[in-house]
Amino acid sequence: MGLNDEVGRRVKRLRQDGGLSLSELSRRSGVGKGTLSELESGRRNPTLETLYALTTALGRPLSAVLDDPAPGVVGGGVSGSAVTAVLLERYEDEGAATDVFRVTIAEGATQESAAHVPHTTESLMVLSGTAVVGLPDAPQTAGPGGHAHWPADAPHFYSAPDGEVQGVLFVRYPKGASSKDASLEGA
Repeated sequence: MGLNDEVGRRVKRLRQDGGLSLSELSRRSGVGKGTLSELESGRRNPTLETLYALTTALGRPLSAVLDDPAPGVVGGGVSGSAVTAVLLERYEDEGAATDVFRVTIAEGATQESAAHVPHTTESLMVLSGTAVVGLPDAPQTAGPGGHAHWPADAPHFYSAPDGEVQGVLFVRYPKGASSKDASLEGA
């Protein structure tokens, strides 16, 4: 099963588990009903922005629709307008779920990200390049070996103004948005 098929199957299962119609998930996420239908059937290549819009509307972490990371294997990722993210690890404890991604921010590009579920935070550790990230009214700059941390339950952005950036992104979701196999609550 390919990435499109697997992601589509997981989105559909989460939507149905939450008792949502295509129309309702479309309304909540801002993703067109036709796009959602094609994504669920595996006929559309999902973008990072689309998947975040859907998982946020479902109250779930991005990893809920991505393949489980294979130990020691870094495979393909999902791309947005400026960021490519590869899921490396998913960790859960009693308070939260944390997704760990290897990210590339394209040179000279900026990607805006909509707010994620309440109380979500993000931290970026920069491996190479210089990233400008975080909240639009409080941007943070981090170079190699540096890091930035911001609330991701508000609109935020990623940019690489002076060259490609390689980094590791930690996205921490509150427990209500954890396990991809748990039932949706209050969706």
